[in-house]
Amino acid sequence: MELLKRKVDTFLEEWHGRPKRKPLVINGARQVGKTVSVRAFGKAHYESVVEINFVLEKKYQRIFDDGYDVGTILKNITMLEPSFKFIPHKTLIFFDELQKCPDCATSLKSFCEDGRFDVICSGSLMGVYYEEIESNAVGYKEDYRMHSLDFEEFLWARGYSPEQVESLYNHIVTLTPFSQVEMDTMMNLFRDYMTIGGMPEVVAMYVSNGHFGGTLQLLRQLLKDYEEDITKYARNTDKAKIMAVYNHITTFLGKESKKFQITKVARGARGREYIGSVEWLKEAGVVNVCYCLSNAELPLKGNYEANAYKLYYHDTGLLIASLDEEAQADLRENRNFGTYKGAIYENIVGEMLIKSGYEQLYYYKRDNPAIEMDFFVRDADSLIPVEVKAADGATASLNHLIEWDSYPDIRYGIKLGYKNIGWNGKFYTFPYFLTFMLKRFLKDRTKPELFR
Repeated sequence: MELLKRKVDTFLEEWHGRPKRKPLVINGARQVGKTVSVRAFGKAHYESVVEINFVLEKKYQRIFDDGYDVGTILKNITMLEPSFKFIPHKTLIFFDELQKCPDCATSLKSFCEDGRFDVICSGSLMGVYYEEIESNAVGYKEDYRMHSLDFEEFLWARGYSPEQVESLYNHIVTLTPFSQVEMDTMMNLFRDYMTIGGMPEVVAMYVSNGHFGGTLQLLRQLLKDYEEDITKYARNTDKAKIMAVYNHITTFLGKESKKFQITKVARGARGREYIGSVEWLKEAGVVNVCYCLSNAELPLKGNYEANAYKLYYHDTGLLIASLDEEAQADLRENRNFGTYKGAIYENIVGEMLIKSGYEQLYYYKRDNPAIEMDFFVRDADSLIPVEVKAADGATASLNHLIEWDSYPDIRYGIKLGYKNIGWNGKFYTFPYFLTFMLKRFLKDRTKPELFR
């Protein structure tokens, strides 16, 4: 299958162009394309690439036993494999599956100070074992979070050029509605993206075959692989709790509130006992956590309830693959994405916000008077409610948040749905597929030269 164009490719080019490069750590969920991207980059830019996988080649986990001096480490590597070539300033050392060898992370400071070799590390469950690392090389490494394909990368995979994708943004800046042909085409592509998600192997199969055949089986295998990873990497005392949380994500997304309730996961379960399990899944890249704001006001950080949250799959294709056979048939045959109480739309929007650079997701719920908002983002000086509409219904909560004096930080909002571009003086309306451009749009709103 043809190699997919990824945004990490551009980042790696920029990293390679720096005169002084710190070791790079690429983390992210299982099978989002980390290893494939690094291999292609290494082949294109280095005379020698030394790849060590700490899972497949366990013998290399002992190369740090004699200390972290670069010369000593290289001597131990070549003792195990004499064919490896270490050419100063022309060699990439690629340590894969870093989570299986915490000592490797400690060595990055030495590689950074030595400067003769470029080093890239990757791992599926980063952040899990950092307490076991003697020194995680703070200040001597650079981190990059990689996700499955976002909608822009999906469009590239379907053959659309960067210029064609950029034309979508021109519609936002000028608030120019799409033609019916443009709208129908993009919405159909977006429905396909929702159906299969952005996992590289799944997208490659879909593009190559021109249909969905085989993609559901691949996605279900990925769900099993994640369960396997939990049993493989989680501590024995935490496995049952992490698995319980993981196996209940779909259950709570199918409920009206979608709030994850630990007390209903296991008899006698207490929220504080499971906070570590949720964080484990979040750091592993398996879930996106959306916290309930204490108050709909700035700042966002620190202004949320740690025990009130929703859990979304990091890739919506995995959510759909987790549904029962009847829901699968409805989704694939009838394209009925509203069948799951709006959870699929919320999951895809949350996923797209995270992939576009938002580090954390937030929602808001108030009972008296009843107000509920799916997501919140912000610009330089205001809080922005984002409403996700599975159907073209009323927007009472959005209007109240914008109009009521009790929410002074909210000046305008955004409504996402099967609607064309628009602005009514209170909130913007955008079709779902433009969500990946929202962060850029909110930043550019402060540039008058773009909004003449």
